Amino acid sequence: MAGLKIPEKQVERRTKSIGQERVDQRDREVGGFLALPLMTKVSSPVHSPDLAVVMMDGGRLQILDRQATAAESSAAARSEAEPATAVPVPVPSASGPAAGAEPQAQAEPEAEADQEPHRLGHWREDKIGLLMTMTSETSNEDPCPMIPETFVNPLRIPKLVHEIKRNVPAGEDAVAERAADDPASEMEETAEYTPPKVRVKSMVATRKVAKQFGAMLAAAAFARGFFGANRKAFVADGAETNWTIHRQWFSDFVAILDFIHALTYIFSSTMAGRMFRQGWETYERWIKLVWQGKVAEVIAELEQRQKELGVPAAEESETSPRQVVAAALVYLKNNQERMKYDEYRRQGLPLVSSHVESTVKQFNRRLKGTEKFWSEPGAEELLQLRADYLSETEAMEKYWQDREAAATGRRRYRRLA
Repeated sequence: MAGLKIPEKQVERRTKSIGQERVDQRDREVGGFLALPLMTKVSSPVHSPDLAVVMMDGGRLQILDRQATAAESSAAARSEAEPATAVPVPVPSASGPAAGAEPQAQAEPEAEADQEPHRLGHWREDKIGLLMTMTSETSNEDPCPMIPETFVNPLRIPKLVHEIKRNVPAGEDAVAERAADDPASEMEETAEYTPPKVRVKSMVATRKVAKQFGAMLAAAAFARGFFGANRKAFVADGAETNWTIHRQWFSDFVAILDFIHALTYIFSSTMAGRMFRQGWETYERWIKLVWQGKVAEVIAELEQRQKELGVPAAEESETSPRQVVAAALVYLKNNQERMKYDEYRRQGLPLVSSHVESTVKQFNRRLKGTEKFWSEPGAEELLQLRADYLSETEAMEKYWQDREAAATGRRRYRRLA
């Protein structure tokens, strides 16, 4: 804007140094939060909002660890140079350790959730949290007992389910990048239902493991006074990592399963082994029951459907009708207590996690790409800066003010050797 030409490398160096400063500041703030007494952690250091909402999800980016790549290349070169008579190293199999191998300690469930197998190549997951203050009205009765038409549109729902299922191959770690005509966004325009409106939002993003991410999310919620809010909600999909963080840090927040993810399991199970017309009639009935919070009735019908089809064999394909119905049955049973959607509407709480999923897309525009590769430190720095600039809490404005106030007017020079 000033007409100055700034070299690209200079911008890169300043971005890296400032990003690292912000990462260090964030880690100090999290450390200070963790050091607080328990009763102070659940209090509020600032004025608390009426409605506080926390959501979390994950995105994708490519990591290129040059040191690890060099080490692997050296190991491969040494392996090729070894004689053919070299003694093979025992390799654990799916059924257990190889003969002669020392027993391995069993990994904790938390650690298993954070493992990233080599088959992923360069693609890794980043973890993104969204903290929002919102406004909504409460009601003594369900303000929208009838499901909005957008959720029972036979031209839109199959496309939506295909988009989500295609982008979530196993578990729900991958981000579900929805179609442009997502019913969740259109739901805000319907006359039948008025979801909560966003006031101020802020983000937390990292490449660190879920245990550290949970602490970051809790520290950010504490700084904004979320733990003292009158109404509190935690909205996410069915991934176990999400609900582990909820139990550890946000147990007094109302746990809400994203309605759209529940919808995909309902649709898939009703279509399994049926023609579309017959399956759609069942889908309409079931999704209306889920919307009204009557998940137990759907589970009972699903159990009957499982008996009709039979129990799936261990080696059966994930797309077989028996496997699809079994997966839906497990999903609904595991999340039944987080699917009281009629009660959530009475409390004026959000039902979908579309806000955090659109936030993930905003991160992806900066960090995700087939030709974009990051080092681990570089990815962490860019994630932090992206979260700072997307947040509406003026984190970077405060950073620049503090930086200017701490400036001495002198530059550090090193004496030439």
